[in-house]
Amino acid sequence: MNVLVVGGAGYVGCVLVRELLGRGYGVRVLDRLFFGDDGLRDVADRIELIEGDMRALPPSLFDGIDAVVNLGGLSNDPTAEYNPTANHEMNTVAAAQLAEACVEQGVPRYVLASSASIYDRGALDERHDALLDEDSAVHPTATYSVSKREAELRLLQLTSDAFTPVILRKGTIFGFSPRMRYDLVVNTFVKDALAHGAIALHCGGELWRPLVSVRDAARAYALALEAPKELVAGEIFNVVRRNYRISELALRVREVLRAHGVACDLRPDYAERKVRTYRVAGTKMQRLLGFEPADDVDGAVAEMIERVRAGVAADFDNPRYYNIEWMRAHENESDRDGAAGRGADRDRAVSR
Repeated sequence: MNVLVVGGAGYVGCVLVRELLGRGYGVRVLDRLFFGDDGLRDVADRIELIEGDMRALPPSLFDGIDAVVNLGGLSNDPTAEYNPTANHEMNTVAAAQLAEACVEQGVPRYVLASSASIYDRGALDERHDALLDEDSAVHPTATYSVSKREAELRLLQLTSDAFTPVILRKGTIFGFSPRMRYDLVVNTFVKDALAHGAIALHCGGELWRPLVSVRDAARAYALALEAPKELVAGEIFNVVRRNYRISELALRVREVLRAHGVACDLRPDYAERKVRTYRVAGTKMQRLLGFEPADDVDGAVAEMIERVRAGVAADFDNPRYYNIEWMRAHENESDRDGAAGRGADRDRAVSR
């Protein structure tokens, strides 16, 4: 099988590409390389890497392709809210156009990276504190989750005997990736503890999050590609190992840090801020596809500590590890380049 991975140079994409190669698949990656291609360097000779924008798809992109996994677009609330236009263009419009192109080009399977944040109601309210599954009503309100839900609906309408869309609503991901991120809760805890000796607990740690490791997420995508059509066509699956209160999660992370000789304080923060809390069940994917998450938080934290101590992704101030900071840095750079260009134009005008 030959698989096109859109966004394959990203945090999840770099891990998925290796998972697919390990299973013997041919892999073509389409990516803007906004964060560079460092995460694919050691497998570059085993894949076909195309630098391009998912909003402009050449028909040749699908030549010889049997399935598509779409990880492209903006990936969290801060980036979506920072540029809502780009968020809608990529997360909704381009995601749907990619599916339509699959139908036109005869690519039978399309797996969409959606998000469990679709279940969030935007409030810390015990009346809404329930374990939700794929049949639960959803009413997303955040820019990011709304864009994902709209993409889901557009894809599901395309389901047919010839086209199998599969939607994976992933929990919050954690763990090491060759394209590392420190703006995800577990990874942030590790980074803050190593850099500052303390972990901040927003809303006192009362919020809930469903979690899954980046490697388990990659395995879930592979399962969605390999499963019989009758089990996955037009289906939504939650991808989650288990749900944690943030306070419990922080305690687990602290114990692993202590075992590795890292002292760490927990600092509850009750300042008002935007709330995101939800719990979801992952039993459907386990029941129908045999998905059994293998990685726990403790092991992932230990691995991150060891990698940082070895000098890997240890420059915590680098904006490359934080999606919103990287966007801002590039916008500022573009502004400076634009101002320099306008200045040069003015200089040329004067010289004429």
